[in-house]
Amino acid sequence: MTQTTDLRGVVPERGTRNGPGRLTLILILLGQFMAILDVNIVNVALPTMRTDLHASGAGLQLVVAGYIISYAVLLITGARLGDIAGHRRMYHVGLVAFTVTSLACGLAPSTWTLVTFRFLQGAGAALITPQVMSMIQRNFTGPARARALGVYSAVVAGGVVVGQVVGGLLVSADLFGAGWRTVFLVNVPIGIALLLAGPRLLPRDENLRGGDLDLRGLATLSPAVLLLVVPLILGHDLGWPLWGWISLAASAVFLAAFVAVERQVATSGRRPLISGQVLRAPRLPVACAVLIAGPCSWGAFLFTTTLHLQGDLEMSPLKSGLAFVPCVTAFALVGLNWQRLPARWRRRIIPLGFALATAGYLFIGPLADGGFGYLVLTTIIGFGLGVMPIVITVALQHVPAEDAADASGLLLTLMQIGQVVGVATVGTLFLTLSEDGGTTRHAEYGTGWALAATALIATAWSIALARAKAGHAPVTRA
Repeated sequence: MTQTTDLRGVVPERGTRNGPGRLTLILILLGQFMAILDVNIVNVALPTMRTDLHASGAGLQLVVAGYIISYAVLLITGARLGDIAGHRRMYHVGLVAFTVTSLACGLAPSTWTLVTFRFLQGAGAALITPQVMSMIQRNFTGPARARALGVYSAVVAGGVVVGQVVGGLLVSADLFGAGWRTVFLVNVPIGIALLLAGPRLLPRDENLRGGDLDLRGLATLSPAVLLLVVPLILGHDLGWPLWGWISLAASAVFLAAFVAVERQVATSGRRPLISGQVLRAPRLPVACAVLIAGPCSWGAFLFTTTLHLQGDLEMSPLKSGLAFVPCVTAFALVGLNWQRLPARWRRRIIPLGFALATAGYLFIGPLADGGFGYLVLTTIIGFGLGVMPIVITVALQHVPAEDAADASGLLLTLMQIGQVVGVATVGTLFLTLSEDGGTTRHAEYGTGWALAATALIATAWSIALARAKAGHAPVTRA
């Protein structure tokens, strides 16, 4: 996982009576890493898939989008299942599903078989990833938790880039003549290794809240997320058809229905899918706004910059992935070391980071010719956006441990939606400007301004977060 996973000083090498150890953290984060890796690892394999499977453009879109759609829609459900059946158990169930469907994707005989298994693979990932944040929140305390969340965020950020690099290496290597299939089959031995190590290293589930799944909440929230995500992912390539706008409007209707249903569930004394106690946690609502705007900026930046590197700058997919290494390293350095600052500065550095990213985005156009200046610029942006792990820590700081699953599902869903919105909006602007101007270099000017505006919104919300009072809500063991 590149240089971002040095865990010395985070927690002990092995678990102690005070909690799990560094090996446990590595184990659960490897599952998270695989889930994030598979969002982007298929991109570089699409040309060979098209040739081998005689795939249509729509089929290739769904190979990429199917995973993201099911992943985003089922994250909150996966989090609640962990709270009901056990985070360790659901991590294993998700890992089994992810490993089996990875094998099925690698052996798929046709485009639509591959699309089907990609949807199922995304569902497996949606079972894995909420358990990661929940297990960190429930089993690590104090500085160890904050640092573990920093590593978690670095893994999430790095997985996007490493997916492109690993995908390029695997397709280029053409191991055993398997071509594109290796980008899926590589998950199988890793998944098996994690399943073998899990029973010994993962913490046992204790003090679970149990209860039911809140099927009414699930029946309204899932369509709301689905109707939002699908047109955002497919809209540009399909020319923003009428059904996409109808879908977005319907999403708002289902979201309103979800709010009404959740109120009824809470009034009846049952446990809603997203509890009011979580939403009332000090600083969490403001942090949620930051965790939409921040990933929106980050996701759009990675998407548009990759297209520019492979466009006018004529880099291969492998080289373009490697070009992001300094940026992701900078992101990780901030995420892993912010706790060295005095406590009074920790929340204040969040708006400073987003302000730095805002300023950096303004130079994307002028430095779009590439070279050392462009590399330095992307690194500066990485330093600025590296404050996102601090936002996650602040968001969870006053969430009771028993509500960790609800909070993790909510935060992960918002972050995923933020990235999808960023790609759909700023990404569409980039593609439109590229078509109008004939070059990706031309598109970088307008894109830089759009990214700066997005980061400025994150800056404004993070100023509110820095000023927010802790209140009197129950605090966690941290």
